[in-house]
Amino acid sequence: MLIEFSVTNYLSFCERQTLSMAASSQYRENPENTFAPGLPRMPKLLKSTVIYGPNASGKSNLIRAALFMWDFVLNSSKGQEGDIIDVHPFLLNNKNLQAPSVFEMIFIEDEIRYQYGFAVTRERVTHEWLIAYPSGRPQRWFERYLDAESGKEVWNLHKKYMPGNREVWRDATRKNALFLSTAIQLNSASLRPVFDWFDKRLRVFRPHVEVSKEFSASLCKDAEGRLKVLKFLNQADMDIEGIRLESRSVGDLGMDDLPPEVRAALQKEMSSTIVTEIRFERSMADTGKPVLLPWDAESRGTQKLFALAWPWMNILGQGRVLFMDEMDTSLHHHLVKFLFGLMHDVTTNQYRAQLISTTHDTALMDPGAFRRDQFWMMEKSGDRCSELYPISDFDIEQGEPLQRRYLEGNFGAIPTFKRFKEL
Repeated sequence: MLIEFSVTNYLSFCERQTLSMAASSQYRENPENTFAPGLPRMPKLLKSTVIYGPNASGKSNLIRAALFMWDFVLNSSKGQEGDIIDVHPFLLNNKNLQAPSVFEMIFIEDEIRYQYGFAVTRERVTHEWLIAYPSGRPQRWFERYLDAESGKEVWNLHKKYMPGNREVWRDATRKNALFLSTAIQLNSASLRPVFDWFDKRLRVFRPHVEVSKEFSASLCKDAEGRLKVLKFLNQADMDIEGIRLESRSVGDLGMDDLPPEVRAALQKEMSSTIVTEIRFERSMADTGKPVLLPWDAESRGTQKLFALAWPWMNILGQGRVLFMDEMDTSLHHHLVKFLFGLMHDVTTNQYRAQLISTTHDTALMDPGAFRRDQFWMMEKSGDRCSELYPISDFDIEQGEPLQRRYLEGNFGAIPTFKRFKEL
């Protein structure tokens, strides 16, 4: 369960920006869109949040920030000494160019709240920390930081909270790798739940990259999985009666758009490669006779919904946290509401999955399906830094026409245009 995600000095973010999944205790609408985390003195958490803003405001960069943190936790220990860290600070002022980028997530795993974060430059980790709250009181399990005066790294490893070969884990940690990642490679049992949250609980879809249909196709290889995907699609009124997978070698496929010599070379080189073609079965309106339609005959919306079938069922079935950019692309507003509805429904989301998505679908603001605290805004400040804030910062009443107020500019985060003049 995600509570907060914060990022500082990364891409278009200058100052610290925080996305909170804590539900407001002042709002009473749509209680099914929240869940109790099961810890004392903890607020309810939101099952989803939606982030609005104009193009180039930084919405996708928030997803990229989560992706960087996720990837660095999982893979930083696998590199070599001297490898450059692929982090990108804010480039439009000198102060940020010299400062580290900072990432932090606060989350719950195995009924314990954790606060984990790190600061990095292109050359090294300058700060890393883990605070746990097993009984509601903070316990600083470890901290490392680069002392600015001496240029040396300072370590604080708490032996009570982290039994095991702490010094071995410390000595094995390269300056361009995380202690958390390294200690896990060396079998730290106490840190395993923290690492597993990133490895098994958190999922981030890379911005501007299509979700692969191969995951859903692989689920359709057996009858039970095929039935699940078919049920998922037809809940969204896709009117599909069957799914057929056909395996063919590349050598048998047509390549009419390629020059003959290139086509011949490719077919010869890849003639033994097997590919899977997806076909949807529908029926003729007059005779009822089944017809298999090829993948390319389906709409972009149907293709995307099929590609999302396995990830969505997996996220819901495993209680995972998903960061996703522009989930509304190629989808009708009602299909977007359908996907959010699966997240909000207590019967389909029994394991407290969460979704964080950017969108341009302002119709989601219509009263009914969402709470006021589920909407966040992103806009650029005067110094060209991305700023993230919830519309709950504004004075809004339940049932207000939020879409109209947003489009009128009451919440900011809308594009502004200058009058075009002939060149």
